[in-house]
Amino acid sequence: MSKDIRVLLYYQYVPIEDAEQFAKDHLAFCQEIGLKGRILIADEGINGTVSGDFETTQRYMDEMHADPYFAETVFKIDDENQDAFKKMHVRYRPELVSLNLEDDVNPLELTGAYLSPKEFREAILDDDVVVIDARNDYEYDLGHFRGSVRPDIRSFRELPQWIRDNKEQFMEKRVVTYCTGGIRCEKFSGWLVREGFKDVGQLHGGIATYGKDPEVQGDLWDGQMYVFDSRISVPINHKEHVIVGRDWFDGTPCERYMNCADPKCNRQILVSEENEAKYLRGCSHECRVSPENRYVKEQNLSLDEVAERLAVINEKLPTLN
Repeated sequence: MSKDIRVLLYYQYVPIEDAEQFAKDHLAFCQEIGLKGRILIADEGINGTVSGDFETTQRYMDEMHADPYFAETVFKIDDENQDAFKKMHVRYRPELVSLNLEDDVNPLELTGAYLSPKEFREAILDDDVVVIDARNDYEYDLGHFRGSVRPDIRSFRELPQWIRDNKEQFMEKRVVTYCTGGIRCEKFSGWLVREGFKDVGQLHGGIATYGKDPEVQGDLWDGQMYVFDSRISVPINHKEHVIVGRDWFDGTPCERYMNCADPKCNRQILVSEENEAKYLRGCSHECRVSPENRYVKEQNLSLDEVAERLAVINEKLPTLN
């Protein structure tokens, strides 16, 4: 099957004058050329993932590079069989990525040393280097660099506090960090420098760039890379594929992500089709018996059918008062 759709991943830290108006104008342009995707605009820059056919995506990149603000923007390109998005969204935000800091970090003024894929691979192999994943826990669980540290966080804004709580493990070592496309590491590595870490590096261009480097070929990456579009995940290691994801319920190898069926929870969990049905796609008993359970509604299950499935896993429907 020919891959006639391209997915573009990119960001650029650059001060944008009247960013709110720029976001409105940018949305109109994207809609005019038929692009789909999700773009965030802030006073500090732009961050986006978009998809379309070759002509559409090429026009978008050409128009962006013609703008002095974005002349140096690097686009990471994936060839796919279908669009990664159904609609086009361009939204203004106060920050592109938030570390929830009172005094924010400006990556144009302070950031960690950039490491090429080759240099980053060498750092991974160095026993004296600490490699910190700057992504959320569910991203790490699907795939990560071998031997990297998994922060116990569900949101990027939780990362500084997690580092402070575990600072003694890393403070005297060389620290390198990575994220999907590089945008989170720009701020996080700068924050590490400001916190007093002596030697801080970051994977330039993120995991996406590492996976496309012809020399390293994604070596030392295990699992798949989580992406924030309909693809959910993409391969990185082109030498060998090692599954690191584990089914939420029985711990067997799994790379299939779903959102918990209770919309109030919505936790992302790795789950096989068999266990999705068995556990009603609920990550906990409370989520399984929630009146808003989306799996139950999608499958049009009766109370008796729900009760039968719960009985298999030794759980019961709550008693109605």
